[in-house]
Amino acid sequence: MPGRGKKRVDADRRFDRARQYGLGEAVDLVKSVASANFDETVELAVRLGVDPRRADQIVRGTVALPAGTGREVRVAVFAAGEAAAEAREAGADVVGADDLVNRIQQEGFLDFDVAIATPDLMGQVGRLGRVLGPRGLMPNPKTGTVTTDVARAVREFKGGRVEYRTDKVGNVHVPVGKVSFDRRSLMENVQAVVDELLRAKPAAAKGRYLRSVTLCSTMGPGVKVDPGRARLTEEELAASA
Repeated sequence: MPGRGKKRVDADRRFDRARQYGLGEAVDLVKSVASANFDETVELAVRLGVDPRRADQIVRGTVALPAGTGREVRVAVFAAGEAAAEAREAGADVVGADDLVNRIQQEGFLDFDVAIATPDLMGQVGRLGRVLGPRGLMPNPKTGTVTTDVARAVREFKGGRVEYRTDKVGNVHVPVGKVSFDRRSLMENVQAVVDELLRAKPAAAKGRYLRSVTLCSTMGPGVKVDPGRARLTEEELAASA
């Protein structure tokens, strides 16, 4: 669309696409160049120095965003009995056992963002691997989505816990909020993700680990962040207060 193209060109002119910025500067730029008529999602993309073809170098897990994601997260829970009741009380959007498995298989129901399961139901849920797996929805103990404490998991994912995983070339993409978030909230969410990725660094990874860090909004251009300055400094923390 011509209008959108002009906005994108104007946004590109406001900063140096080749320069690496500090975290605070990058957040300010992403917020200032966002021009869509909706509240754009802000996404963090990090290229890691890992070989995702090797199982011992796949980086995967979850991270709690201090300021949340800014969007409603629909949670489906595979559970029965008391666990199912606890999941409903915690705010799960869809709860079921064999009936939920059949609904997904027969009706193609996939109206949820996160799937959580109790360990005893993973035998049934495993039949959905070809459906849930490619969509990143398959419950997994490594991401805290296979658990006996489903109520806690529901509250955490509703409250801003997100999953991350390296793709085929070693990139991790994580939504870190909305353009409408204040500066400090976005910075704290980005730092939470960076801290988690550093914590999850595989022992087998060699060389520089944080290869590149980029921040962008849904319709905006990517702003490069200096990997060495992708965390809050005392000055930025004070300035964002």
